[in-house]
Amino acid sequence: MHTLRPALLTDHYELTMVSAALRDGTAHRHCVFEVFSRRLPSGRRYGVVAGTARLIDLIREFRFDPAEIDFLRRTGVVDEPAAAWLADYRFTGDIDGYAEGELFFPGSPILTVSGTFAECVVLETVVLSVLNYDCAVAAAAARMVTAARGRTLIEMGSRRAHEEAAVAAARSAYLAGFQFTSNLAAGQRYGIPTAGTAAHAFTLLHDDERAAFASQVATLGSQTTLLVDTYDISQGIRNAIEVAGSQLRAVRIDSGDLAVIAQQSRQLLDSLGATETKIIVSGDLDEYAIAALAAEPVDMYGAGTSVVTGSGAPTAGLVYKLVEVEGRPVVKRSEQKATIGGRKVAVRRHKPTGTATEEIIVPQGVPDRQPHDRLLQRSYVTGGETVALPTLDESREHLRQCLISIPWEGLKLSAGDPAIPVTVVPAQ
Repeated sequence: MHTLRPALLTDHYELTMVSAALRDGTAHRHCVFEVFSRRLPSGRRYGVVAGTARLIDLIREFRFDPAEIDFLRRTGVVDEPAAAWLADYRFTGDIDGYAEGELFFPGSPILTVSGTFAECVVLETVVLSVLNYDCAVAAAAARMVTAARGRTLIEMGSRRAHEEAAVAAARSAYLAGFQFTSNLAAGQRYGIPTAGTAAHAFTLLHDDERAAFASQVATLGSQTTLLVDTYDISQGIRNAIEVAGSQLRAVRIDSGDLAVIAQQSRQLLDSLGATETKIIVSGDLDEYAIAALAAEPVDMYGAGTSVVTGSGAPTAGLVYKLVEVEGRPVVKRSEQKATIGGRKVAVRRHKPTGTATEEIIVPQGVPDRQPHDRLLQRSYVTGGETVALPTLDESREHLRQCLISIPWEGLKLSAGDPAIPVTVVPAQ
């Protein structure tokens, strides 16, 4: 159950166009819209498709109820013909696109929506709202996963985002390879494993740190994580092991020079016999901070703000553009915002070893397939009916394989060219 009905995501200008198109007779022309990015965010070498399954669910629920239509009529957003049309709205067209977890690059046609002009244009805001955010989070999270080099990542950014965005961010982070989220709604809704520990407030509540630790261990057992930096970290670790014993699962450190503190904490834990106790670090971590800790004795990372804000790129920069009307390619010629007309098909070209070398985009046709090409689009909705969707875990594995396939230079955190080049073949 979503707190915001998907129809209310419709933008004012979309309904202005519907009203005018219904009046002049163009509303029912068959059209094709495409979602793509003109460029990647600064410093990024790839984008990650995320949120598609979530979007398809919203489109399936996309309806205007009587109260919403009455509001639109009273405020003059729509006229009577448009109000009547909205009352019967159901998306009856087709949606195709890249798989969730697929990588994308400038110009990649990651989603294609086809149907009548009116039924497609009212979806623009909901499509871009979902994909721009989810793709931004997934790309940032994927970079953090690469930087972590196989160590565990916990998403914990709920307090830095809108309540619904927090759930979406947890989903995208898990898709990208995070192992846990602290967001229980995401755990319930998407089956993502959840994890968390007490905050500083719990320690401050008690008369002393030992009492707080004892309470937590008495409730959860030694397989819990104790937050040890409320007062003095070294004494906090000593208190934690004294209370929980050497079998304590983990300690968490949320402040200070994490590289130095992680080394000192590992040495202290080992000296106390807690050689198997893990060290979790958190505190405004992004992919660069995680990479800087690669040589330190850190077992897990907790990342929050940078995940839910796309680590400096809070939107994927995706646009939703009309590219075809009644089978005829149409183009926008605005300076620096020109589009390529016609519906497009894309393939990813690979070496026999499996390394991706190029993305080929063909307008208005079928690409000349080579032996190791992989067709990138798949069907999501046909004639208004949803096709079976991959599971979140399947999409997670798809992204893992995609990241393995790109040249190693494409995984660098430094600025550079896209991981693979994109070639647009002119229409015949």
